[in-house]
Amino acid sequence: MSHSRKASRVSVSKSSAQTKDISVDVLVIGAGPTGLGAAKRLNQITSFSDNWPQNGPSWLILDSNETPGGLASTDVTPEGFLYDVGGHVIFSHYKYFDDCINEALPKDDDWYTHQRISYVRYKGLWVPYPFQNNIAMLPKEDQIICMDGLIDAAMEHRVATTKPVDFDEHILRTMGEGIANAFMRPYNFKVWAVPTKKMQCAWLGERVAAPNVKATAKNIILNRTAGNWGPNATFRFPARDGTGGIWIAVANTLPKEKTRFGGDNNVEKVDAKAHKVILRDGTTINYKKLVNTMAVDALVEAMGDKSLINMASGLYFSSTHVIGVGLRGERPERIGDKCWLYFPEDNCPFYRATIFSNYSPYNQPQSDVKLATQSLGDGSKPSSTDKKSGPYWSIMLEVSESSMKPVDQETLMAECIQGLVNTEMIKPTDEIVSTYHRRFDHGYPTPALEREGVLTQLLPALKEQDIWSRGRFGSWRYEVGNQDHSFMLGVEAVDNIVNGAVELTLNYPDFVNGRRNEERRLVDGAQAFAAKN
Repeated sequence: MSHSRKASRVSVSKSSAQTKDISVDVLVIGAGPTGLGAAKRLNQITSFSDNWPQNGPSWLILDSNETPGGLASTDVTPEGFLYDVGGHVIFSHYKYFDDCINEALPKDDDWYTHQRISYVRYKGLWVPYPFQNNIAMLPKEDQIICMDGLIDAAMEHRVATTKPVDFDEHILRTMGEGIANAFMRPYNFKVWAVPTKKMQCAWLGERVAAPNVKATAKNIILNRTAGNWGPNATFRFPARDGTGGIWIAVANTLPKEKTRFGGDNNVEKVDAKAHKVILRDGTTINYKKLVNTMAVDALVEAMGDKSLINMASGLYFSSTHVIGVGLRGERPERIGDKCWLYFPEDNCPFYRATIFSNYSPYNQPQSDVKLATQSLGDGSKPSSTDKKSGPYWSIMLEVSESSMKPVDQETLMAECIQGLVNTEMIKPTDEIVSTYHRRFDHGYPTPALEREGVLTQLLPALKEQDIWSRGRFGSWRYEVGNQDHSFMLGVEAVDNIVNGAVELTLNYPDFVNGRRNEERRLVDGAQAFAAKN
């Protein structure tokens, strides 16, 4: 097997003064983690099966944004505060993913490693996350209500002969009515912007902790918290440039001649029958295989296929507003080393707050930068607008939106700042020096009751037309929507195209999210799966 790098075989021919025809074997649409995973794998492969020339398929990756990263990118405010476009941290189920990002950011000082410190705000208290494992920290009357529900749920579970029909029933069966009403129902509505009765529960996996009744009772008696839980209990974060810096660095490991980024590369039409993609500037790209990472509902609209458009109409999503608030002053003691925090109650519009300045000292301006105070925490004007030095710290908030949960964009910033005061995250006298607001139409792919019925038809129908639609919204599976999952969806799509390898992440999410670390982090996961079965 040859491992030497071969020359690019992308062919380009001018069809007019303004447009070009490009022909490649594999076209990748989108330069978020999934698209970059596909491109990275294409760039690494140098020997193939009989389906391809010996030096592998020609390929191209394109994105309408100038900067790669997609929904894992990072914005910078005029004042110098960094905000990821959502709550992102690095934890991994795959050695391949680790190797690729470590190649892109190889130095020790490229990263910070954190132990997750997360809480739920409840009745003026900070309850350690996950809430359902830490009811020992609740007021006594709430402990009783939650414990009664847990016992009822455990007894019901012993005799249940059917699976839960929806997420709400799953919550009741595993946690009971008390925890459902105190946290799970209100919090999940704030996140998903749909009631839990309209969501299925096949997506849960490692994302929702199931409480242990005996351990919970023991913790209540001993008045102690549960231990840290979940795959992100320890996580990494890049020292500079936010999460988006990771994907810029990964993109920089690819050959420049095989990347097309910028507004003219917006996809206007996908002609699946002719295997052509038409770009905004008139360029036609001929392909044999297409790896699509834009939202699958947008893809089928670009294809103009009425049957697929009708099929995709059964997929639901919520929009996300990301709010940033930059403040002057030392990090308050009440904030400490907190990472991200959950808010189920209605005294604030946001469901999650991230203390973004705690992730890296470079996520905000340095102390010697002088900034004017824009307003105080209570919304009043400052006594002086003279520019003053720091230090600075920052909070990033997330707010969901849907037809069932509308948002007034004009008042949202003020409502969020008031929510920070209501939850004692900031004080009325705190100096706000910077604000940030960005809305993402496709924020969360909702695991609605109808989802599986749609995906089991839509994704194979696209694949029959040589389109592998993958990624957070490309394949619409939230349970494999983290950065590592998304990257590997692209990698595994390419391996499936090239040699027919099993796409583990797409088809077997419970396996890749499994508890046995030695299985899920093998270099060759497909071999591990075959051996296991």
